[in-house]
Amino acid sequence: MWTHPQWQQRLPAPSERLRAYAGHCGAVEGNTTFYATPSASTVRSWVEQTAPDFRFVLKPPRAVTHERRLVDAEGELAAFLEVMAPLGSRVHALWIQLPASFGPGELGALARFQRSLPSGLRCAVEVRHPAFFTDERAAVQLERVLGRIGGEWVPFDTTVLFDGPPGDPSEYEARAKKPRVPRRTRALTEYPIVRYHGRADEQRTIDGWRPWVETVADWLREGRSPTVFVHTPDNAAARPLARRFHDEVRALLPALPPQPTPAPDEPMTLF
Repeated sequence: MWTHPQWQQRLPAPSERLRAYAGHCGAVEGNTTFYATPSASTVRSWVEQTAPDFRFVLKPPRAVTHERRLVDAEGELAAFLEVMAPLGSRVHALWIQLPASFGPGELGALARFQRSLPSGLRCAVEVRHPAFFTDERAAVQLERVLGRIGGEWVPFDTTVLFDGPPGDPSEYEARAKKPRVPRRTRALTEYPIVRYHGRADEQRTIDGWRPWVETVADWLREGRSPTVFVHTPDNAAARPLARRFHDEVRALLPALPPQPTPAPDEPMTLF
């Protein structure tokens, strides 16, 4: 996400883009690792551009989750984790985003996969099969599987995206790609992760996240340490919107530290 073209006003060098992003937000979704494992030198550059408390939520390669569906994928996962090892504590969680066809009948594969994970590596699972949201027994079974290793269930809240007719061409495209599932606000662990998807209209995005502001504030009061990612159909405004979400939670909890103070985006001038 840190390479979004509309966020690069002053940063033509790709080697500086993550550093700039980390000056705005304290966590990032590692979505590109699903498509290709980066080189060792690229991962070292990520270390150089971020503070030790920066949070990477990383997807393993698609071979692990979508091609092998978590079965006999230990080799691919081990190779991926070896490349990511220099990140150390920056790896906040391994983000297991499962295909929509991965249903309750495959929970045994998830349980076996989790048991093979290295000790201390957090596992955060995002499911999209409708049964996990409509069948209470399936939801309970998933929570039990995750609970065996302290895994988290990652909600991807698209309820605002699908609320009413699309108002922008980008929303048609987003609706075609994103799952339509109910909002889920139950945290299983100390480190809940939320993915929220808004609309092209910023105010609708802001209005739609109100329930999450209260929920995240409650989690913080309980001593949890949540991570929240804000999406819009084209994600151009996602970075400032994420900072605004943080500010709204901080308005309820003034002791919450602010996000980093970013460098100005305006171009430098001589006078």
